[in-house]
Amino acid sequence: MPRTPRTDPKSRHSTSSTSTSTKNRNRNGNGRSRTVAAGFLLPALLLLGALVVYPIGYSVQRSFFDRSGSSFVGLDNYLALVTDDSLRTAVRNNLIWLVLAPAVATALGLVFAVLTERVRWGTAFKLVVFMPMAISMLAAGIIFRLVYEQDPDRGVANAVWVGVHDTFAESSGFPRARPLPVHPLTAAGGGDGDRGAYVTKEAVHAGEPVLLPLVGVAPGRMPKEARPAHEPAPPPEGTITGTAWLDFTRGGGGKPNVVDPAELGLAGLRIEAVRDGTVVATATAAADGTFTLPADRADGAVLRLPASNFREQYNGVEWLGPSLVTPAVIGAYVWMWAGFAMVLIGAGLAAVPRELLEAARVDGANEWQVFRRITVPLLAPILAVVLVTLMINVLKVFDLVFVIAPGSAQDDANVLALQLYRSSFGTDADLGVGSAIAVVLLLLVLPVMAVNIRRIRRETRR
Repeated sequence: MPRTPRTDPKSRHSTSSTSTSTKNRNRNGNGRSRTVAAGFLLPALLLLGALVVYPIGYSVQRSFFDRSGSSFVGLDNYLALVTDDSLRTAVRNNLIWLVLAPAVATALGLVFAVLTERVRWGTAFKLVVFMPMAISMLAAGIIFRLVYEQDPDRGVANAVWVGVHDTFAESSGFPRARPLPVHPLTAAGGGDGDRGAYVTKEAVHAGEPVLLPLVGVAPGRMPKEARPAHEPAPPPEGTITGTAWLDFTRGGGGKPNVVDPAELGLAGLRIEAVRDGTVVATATAAADGTFTLPADRADGAVLRLPASNFREQYNGVEWLGPSLVTPAVIGAYVWMWAGFAMVLIGAGLAAVPRELLEAARVDGANEWQVFRRITVPLLAPILAVVLVTLMINVLKVFDLVFVIAPGSAQDDANVLALQLYRSSFGTDADLGVGSAIAVVLLLLVLPVMAVNIRRIRRETRR
């Protein structure tokens, strides 16, 4: 029978001692590693506690006290968020921001990312779209405050809008033009069709030249085709002639109701002959202001200058008025952050397997079907990242609203972050309400952050 080797007790003791010493060394090493790690983390933890944790705790505590901080008021500061008009407006606008801004910026980023893959100059386009991210919120606010200027000569938005409007709608040639009391014209009275129009004080007749002088038009605003006015020529038989002109001489010296050589004709002025409330003939003043009407229809009628000649010129949209100020500011935000969304989505799009897209096209799918059923589902994780990031960002938006919205419309554009500033540091500061707003903002951000963290952990496990 084979012999079983005998283990020396000394060797067993030696092996056990070696294992124990190894465990002790590992334990000591792990302890030293934790100590070193804690030492490196300690400064960051102290800063985190001093700059984040303590302010949060103090804000929660302060939100239960009154303006002075001496009396406990419970939830009164929170109830003010739903009872005070300005605070309700801020909450409503924040909801509008939360729904519109991230969705529009993400959608534009997706469209830009997909389309720029198909053009050779896509990189240059991406650079231009992303460039606003290099601009601070303050600078962007100043830029868009100018873009949204009401005056079309200064504001780009209204310059474009007025240009499009005037392309499809005839604009007035002589806004604010009017006759003087000594002129042969007077304001028309009566129906809606005459409101803002002027008529001759007497009826016109064949063989009698008609004078239609007006004032109130700046010489620099006269039509480019306007020429020095001329006295009406002797009318040919069967016609009525006249002159419409700007009865104003630069430097003075002119006489009322007299055509002076330095005065300009009202080129393009529309003249109507009206008898018994019916327009029987029309004419348009030439470059020198002269016009002609057929005597067989206009004789014995009064001449009317319709209100369309004097209607105020279209001045565009009041972008920063009470009704449009929030969408206008959101437009500025989208201009800045669409590039951010485009870059992230473009990076995700580069990782999409091209074989799947080509296979779908081979199977007969059109481009819209490929985009909707393959590209978008594959980009869903990156779209969620962009959307959640922008949602957190818009909950804290302050700079754009503060800079773009004028003082008269700032209450209508109010958001929670701006109201937090106004309640905490304004002329009528109430630190209790300001702290309550800060806590509400924190509570609004926490669920979005929780969703984001859960999604990141899920993707890490994969």
